[in-house]
Amino acid sequence: MHIDVNNAFLSWTAVLLLKEGYKYDIRNSYAIIGDEDNKRHGIVLAKSTPIKKLGVVTAEPIFMARKKCPNLKVYKPNYKWYKKMSDSLFELIGKYTPDIQKMSIDECFIDYTPIKHLYGDEIKFAYKLKDEIKKTLGFTVNVGIANNKLCAKMASDFTKPDKVHTLFKNEIDTKMKPLPIGDLFLVGKRTAEKLKKLNINTIGDLSRCSVEFLYPYFKNQSSKLIESANGIDNGNIEKDKTVTKGLSNSTTLNHNLIHKEEVLEIIEAISENLTAQLRREKRYANVVRVILKDSNFKSYSHQIKLKNATNNTLKVYETAKKLLDEMWKDDPIRLVGLSLDDLTYELTYQTSLFDKGNNLSQNKQLDEVVDKIKDKYGRDVIKKASLLGKKKIGKKY
Repeated sequence: MHIDVNNAFLSWTAVLLLKEGYKYDIRNSYAIIGDEDNKRHGIVLAKSTPIKKLGVVTAEPIFMARKKCPNLKVYKPNYKWYKKMSDSLFELIGKYTPDIQKMSIDECFIDYTPIKHLYGDEIKFAYKLKDEIKKTLGFTVNVGIANNKLCAKMASDFTKPDKVHTLFKNEIDTKMKPLPIGDLFLVGKRTAEKLKKLNINTIGDLSRCSVEFLYPYFKNQSSKLIESANGIDNGNIEKDKTVTKGLSNSTTLNHNLIHKEEVLEIIEAISENLTAQLRREKRYANVVRVILKDSNFKSYSHQIKLKNATNNTLKVYETAKKLLDEMWKDDPIRLVGLSLDDLTYELTYQTSLFDKGNNLSQNKQLDEVVDKIKDKYGRDVIKKASLLGKKKIGKKY
């Protein structure tokens, strides 16, 4: 089974607002999740169904979204709350099975076969699980059921929200193959465009291709493309290996990011939230790691061990920025993640001839002041100018 939260960031924000006394559910309004601190470069992280119908898409600039819907309302992301909602989701699912493979903060695979003798028919169980999540946690999920992970993922992406879908072997020809080629899991926008130029417009068209025909255009990817179009996937459920000495967060987007600056905005937001959590726990990170997944969901990461452990926001962000510069390939990006690992409660500091006086103390004091202000007036009341981007020099903020 593939379990996927419907419009996670917006749904989770809606749950929080309703808890805080909001009179209406923003999921039914012209609402998006985004950060407008950067007026020209803020992007849409999530969108409501009504605003989606107006043509607003994930990862487009907010100022462009306003042109399509002048009445839209922007709500800032709350990654600490999202993490709490994600943990609650996986904790609930974990009551039924330990065989969980987390794909991101809002989706996972589970292997139902080992527990079917306990809970019975898989479709009835999927409805039970879906409804329990909705009643207990206040948001909806889609559940896809199939004989393998690829088809389960495809099934969960059928009509939304709050649905259970199947895509068993005997349903592939009727349910999957008539779909547009761009709907095939692991086929990104650029790959879909290349396939269309070869007059391959549906998944069924691709399923009937030969490796010899595709090889000049897709090389070693050819066999995998054809297998996927035929619903073939031999991957197993890989149990989540939670890092006990680290903090991490990631964002999966429904739309590819093609500009490094857009990725940096997400890294900035995650850096602020993770380092604030470290400071609350009085811990420090020795390792910073950036994780990316491209449009084909191929994952790659870069990490560095710091000379001195830190929980300073600017230090983590600057380190992550350097890592991103080293690993950037101009590939369309679908997932952005940041991990702070090898955590410690002890802070030792190695000095260098090139250290600038008391910067460590000043940065620590600044973070403490910022945290106090945010705790009192809200997480979004203040943002460090050094994290706002060099292009803003000369303007008043």
